[in-house]
Amino acid sequence: MATWVFYACVATLCWGVVGLLQKLGTNRISSRSLLIWLVVGFAAMLPLLWRGGALAGLGWRVLLIGLLGGAANGLGSWALFEALERGAKASVAVPLTALYPLVTIVLARIFLAETLTFRQWFGIALAVAGGAMLSYETELK
Repeated sequence: MATWVFYACVATLCWGVVGLLQKLGTNRISSRSLLIWLVVGFAAMLPLLWRGGALAGLGWRVLLIGLLGGAANGLGSWALFEALERGAKASVAVPLTALYPLVTIVLARIFLAETLTFRQWFGIALAVAGGAMLSYETELK
């Protein structure tokens, strides 16, 4: 197994647990407070991830991209927390927001001129259909 597959599986497992923890958190504190604790959690990871000279030699453009990515991540996290706080089911909101790669695909086509195969387009169509089916709820009586 390629090492990237291992890390992708770890990310999937961690993010699966995060979805549950986010809903539990928004049941107890505000979305803003939860975002602050998310940032504290990220900061707590720094000693584990820091390697000497990690920022050495990085140009201002790379740092700007990192900061913009962090800001977009924070804003997206807050929006999810707000949705959960306002009553969204974790089993619906978390997977629905996990369709964010669709935005990445559009942006990669526009800015990076990336192309997709028929199989990839088919996968995108299935993801969109799955998101639509997941978000549809009926009233139980």
